[in-house]
Amino acid sequence: MARDDIRPVIKLRSTAGTGYTYVTRKNRRNDPDRLELRKYDPVVRRHVLFREER
Repeated sequence: MARDDIRPVIKLRSTAGTGYTYVTRKNRRNDPDRLELRKYDPVVRRHVLFREER
């Protein structure tokens, strides 16, 4: 129970509009805001910004 409270599972969706997602965990204490990471999108074959969706 406590494990899910501190490190929830989140989806990172591509901002390129391809619908590609990564699934990861984040620490809510260190990153209370929505997470944004630059990761590889294989559909457009380049690195793009991925934003957290809930």
